[in-house]
Amino acid sequence: MSNNETLTSKDFASDQDVRWCPGCGDYSILKQMQTVLPSMGIARENLVFISGIGCSSRFPYYMNSYGMHSIHGRAPSVATGLKLANPDLSVWIVTGDGDALSIGGNQLIHLLRRNLNVNILLFNNEIYGLTKGQYSPTSEIGKQTKSSPLGSIDHPFNPIALALGAEATFVARTMDRDPVRLREVLQQAHEHKGTSLVEIYQNCNVFNDGAFEKYTDKKQRDSTSLFLEQGKPIVFDGGKKGLRLNGLQPQVVELANGYSENDLWIHDSQDATKAHLLSRLFSDADPRPFGVLYQTERSCYEEALTEQMDTSLKTKGTGDMNALIKGKNSWTVS
Repeated sequence: MSNNETLTSKDFASDQDVRWCPGCGDYSILKQMQTVLPSMGIARENLVFISGIGCSSRFPYYMNSYGMHSIHGRAPSVATGLKLANPDLSVWIVTGDGDALSIGGNQLIHLLRRNLNVNILLFNNEIYGLTKGQYSPTSEIGKQTKSSPLGSIDHPFNPIALALGAEATFVARTMDRDPVRLREVLQQAHEHKGTSLVEIYQNCNVFNDGAFEKYTDKKQRDSTSLFLEQGKPIVFDGGKKGLRLNGLQPQVVELANGYSENDLWIHDSQDATKAHLLSRLFSDADPRPFGVLYQTERSCYEEALTEQMDTSLKTKGTGDMNALIKGKNSWTVS
């Protein structure tokens, strides 16, 4: 991209027909990604989307950038290799709850702990959509599907808590049906130096329609969703309720019942302890937090590796590939 070139969202849309089911939440996520990219100032030749397997993993086809549709659960490995080979690239991993948390579970946690400067978009629809509706690692207990006709008995993963447990340096949650906040979180993920994980609640209207309706429906979302803002008290339900800390126990209080905003929890995304407490608001009875729960600074893996390689070259020289292959012990067969 030249210094004089101004890109628009259309410049990031490929010529491929988008082949998701009509009404799928993936359309919104794709649109918001394409909309926010021009403000990031990334040249298309420096932008890469890498996916695994699943409905969400068709994403690279629809972006007018470089990309790879890799294999099931292994997008983190491909992204790691690419980032180490060319650290200047802006690398985005697009994955789903099955791809990332089942077959790709180990790949995900090790990427998070290593802290490469890449971004992970985890589309969570609490179902396997591409293979036609089996329960996934995030499906609720009792979920009746083709693979669990009597109801799932698996305890579901909490992706946010999992990421925090893996020492991720940026953890956020947003929704496909909240485009403004979705774009804001994508921008913040891009600006973060290190691995960012953004869980996106995504509606599968064919196999799991309405899974997140209580957080997306205009009549319900104010009383069920905590929209986090850095440095501001955590309020919800039209300002009638708020969250306070009773020791280390989050407590919902009514502001008209003896409490004011001065009593409430002030959101600080750099506080790891409070981020863990927020992540545990996960039951149906709890309000659900959205926005950036946690972010911190830590050295990036690719920088440490480059420094290590530079130091080795200075102390040991460039080396001899033939001598390395030959080894110290060799013989000639006559």
